[in-house]
Amino acid sequence: MRKRSHRSRAVAAVTAAVVLGAAGCDASGGDGPGASGARRASPSASPTPVWDTSPASLAAVGDSITRGFDACSVLADCPEVSWATGESGAVNSLAVRLLGARAATHSWNYAVSGARMADLPAQMARAAARGPALVTVMAGANDACRATAEAMTPVADFRAGFEESLRTLRRTAPRAQVYVASVPNLKRLWSQGRTNVLGKQVWKLGICPSMLGDADALDSAANLRRETVRQRVEDYNTVLEEVCAKDTRCRFDGGAVYEFRFGTDQLSHWDWFHPSTDGQARLAEIAYRRITARST
Repeated sequence: MRKRSHRSRAVAAVTAAVVLGAAGCDASGGDGPGASGARRASPSASPTPVWDTSPASLAAVGDSITRGFDACSVLADCPEVSWATGESGAVNSLAVRLLGARAATHSWNYAVSGARMADLPAQMARAAARGPALVTVMAGANDACRATAEAMTPVADFRAGFEESLRTLRRTAPRAQVYVASVPNLKRLWSQGRTNVLGKQVWKLGICPSMLGDADALDSAANLRRETVRQRVEDYNTVLEEVCAKDTRCRFDGGAVYEFRFGTDQLSHWDWFHPSTDGQARLAEIAYRRITARST
């Protein structure tokens, strides 16, 4: 009986050593499934939030809206009133709201008037080189604003351009956060601006002809053209939302810019299409609310 008791205790000790040894391997940082499983099961584990609601620096990419085009003078950029990085107190830009006095040295605007999604990867490369904590994206209007509705950027190409832009960012700045604004409702802007005679004259200079051309025409062909552009903008916004959703450090605005009803006070009194200083301030408000929200 005594020998059997000694033998039983020895077997138990060996078995315990094997079990503890295996557990120790996983606990010490091994790649086995036991390690991650043990960490996930720990009731005291508190995952670090991926999204930082108070980023320390900001870079902006996009098109004429982010450049403040036609907000201060006709057919000219006015980056000082940009919703993303402007210094004007009348706008209280996103950079000023997030960074305060550091906005002047910790925010950069790489947007280019007239840019399309195909141009975004190059802008993103410049932005990424700064190592920003946050990158804002507002692009797509010029992909819809072409000479004709048929010339609009295909949805597949738009998607490929946005995906490439995010890959470009991730290669250099893998931890940067991204805020993506939806493309504005161009048809609603046409509806607001067409009541202004001066604005329609400026439109004839070539501003968004696919939507704004023959502004007073209400025949079936004109209505179909505008509806085609409206649908393409919605398709672009679907792409922005879907691609952004695949990146844990990306937030789409949920269609807030598309849904915003720009009134005459929010439209440039030079072209009645681009945001005015007041319109830029509204865009800054939308972005700030989305970026500082605790959750999506």
